[in-house]
Amino acid sequence: MPMKDIAAEQIPDIADILAAEQRIRPMIRTTPILADTQFNKILGCELWLKCENLQRTGSFKFRGASNAIALLDENGINGDVATHSSGNHGAALALAASNHNRGSWIVMPDNSVKAKVEAVRRNGGEIVFCQPFQQDREKGLAGLVAKGCVPIPPYDHADIICGQGTAVIELSKQCRGLDIILTPVGGGGLISGSAIGAKALIPGVTVIGAEPEGAADTAMSLRWGKRVDQFPVDTIADGLRAMVGVLNFKIIRDKVNKVITVSDVEIVDAMALVWQHFRMLIEPSSATVIAAILASPEDFSGSRVGAIISGGNVDLERLPF
Repeated sequence: MPMKDIAAEQIPDIADILAAEQRIRPMIRTTPILADTQFNKILGCELWLKCENLQRTGSFKFRGASNAIALLDENGINGDVATHSSGNHGAALALAASNHNRGSWIVMPDNSVKAKVEAVRRNGGEIVFCQPFQQDREKGLAGLVAKGCVPIPPYDHADIICGQGTAVIELSKQCRGLDIILTPVGGGGLISGSAIGAKALIPGVTVIGAEPEGAADTAMSLRWGKRVDQFPVDTIADGLRAMVGVLNFKIIRDKVNKVITVSDVEIVDAMALVWQHFRMLIEPSSATVIAAILASPEDFSGSRVGAIISGGNVDLERLPF
């Protein structure tokens, strides 16, 4: 299978991300950056939000999915595709596959956010529900692969990492002289791609991740000096419940300066704060970056910060604030 080749397991470099940016440019939106003076006073730093909540399918995931599907076409690999996802990668893959006349099958936890389930179906994906545990997600995907589907992992693959890293290429052009790049941390696709891109393109930049306390396997892995493969996940940030990937952790360990953990209460407060100042609904996963600044102001004080707002697929019937 193409997702098991040697190149897939190698750490990509900036040339790979720049190639991905060229490859997917016709398919994606160049998302805007937003700033607010009053918001900056509260946070104690100059903050620019890279609004991937306005990306197609409502999250940055469309970047990685588009890159992976385009590379299948380039390599002459046919067939339906499959993945496991809490929702955003599933919707992104469904649309990317549909755009290339492929079918898609998405293994989703049975407690997935309603809006994300609807998004997968709306974009043409067929859903297979599973229990809300990592091993059940992976088992479901393995079953689809056994039936002939081409696997497209949600984060632990070079093609996905390169696609996600294209957001920082845009951000580095939109806002010069950033001191810090800040992203959420879940499976690690976004932060690992962002770290590779940022370290290559922005002199002296610091890369920081924001992770929920209830899914802090990456922070624990960094403390232990090795990737942990079990963690009792319990967080409102449904998009960050996955365990950090093997390849992703290698990149994080090498290129990410710090991972800050935040509570669910802090995440909800951050969601409300963004709504108050920008009139923009963002996912709990996205709000971790704002929560991290509020929780650890000394890491950001007086700095020019570019934070990636990873998604905006919110269940409007269950807003937490």
